Amino acid sequence: MCMTYDLFIGARTYSSWSLRGWLMFAKFGLPVNVHLVDLYGENFTEDLAQLHPARLVPIVRTPEGDVVQDTLAIAETLAERHPDAGLWPANPSQRIFARWLVAEMHSGFGALREACPMNLSHQWQGFDPSDAVKADLDRIEQLWAVARDKAGNGLWLLGDYSLADVFYAPVAARIAGYGLPVSAAAQAYVQAHLADQSFRQWRALGLTQKITPAPYALPLEQRPWPVPTPLAARAVASGPSENASCPYSGKPVTDFLAIGDRIFGFCNQTCRDKTVNDPEAWPAFMEIYHS
Repeated sequence: MCMTYDLFIGARTYSSWSLRGWLMFAKFGLPVNVHLVDLYGENFTEDLAQLHPARLVPIVRTPEGDVVQDTLAIAETLAERHPDAGLWPANPSQRIFARWLVAEMHSGFGALREACPMNLSHQWQGFDPSDAVKADLDRIEQLWAVARDKAGNGLWLLGDYSLADVFYAPVAARIAGYGLPVSAAAQAYVQAHLADQSFRQWRALGLTQKITPAPYALPLEQRPWPVPTPLAARAVASGPSENASCPYSGKPVTDFLAIGDRIFGFCNQTCRDKTVNDPEAWPAFMEIYHS
């Protein structure tokens, strides 16, 4: 199947379920058009009217027009329709445990979800997790350790990246965003997510959307988002730029950024700003940068 899906998501910086939905396409090479709905505004119900009876993001519309809500339903739909894409591990024992991991994430860890909503804009300084949050973290670490025992060494839970990693990507973001106490092994897994190109692209795009007031504010100081530290870039008002066409669309450039004393151009503000937020997340731009 090569026809394109439609994926409807909420604000990338805050919508953990939307991140899961998008990773299912981005990490497994499935064709998709992404549509941003007004999750934190007044138009959310109107935006979903065409997708009845869906009421929560993410939502997928298949090429045939079927509507699927809920990340677990989306995951199984995609795995069924694309059996060679590698969404579930090929090894039967690993696949069984991957389904366990996904199901427990989907239905559990309520204390962590409630106390630590995903926020990819910064890290909170001085967050004090409750005993219930610590208990959730202990359980998550237990599951991750069993997964590593089944798969051996590697970045991801069960060998190659799978749906298990998709479902725990927002957990990694919560651990990073709130500075939660975890073991060195768990922290290494968190860092693998933070350094992953698809995760970095999601975050860089999310930072181009400003929501006021910001959801899930806390009376705490803010630190910069944890490593990797992006290449320093800044928006500038004008060129000339080294490139005449946008690295993403190929269209003529109208918006510009600078890295050091070098200037690069893009076809619109979003293309420019997502690159400012994390230049190294975008191979098409880095090809120009290194040329």
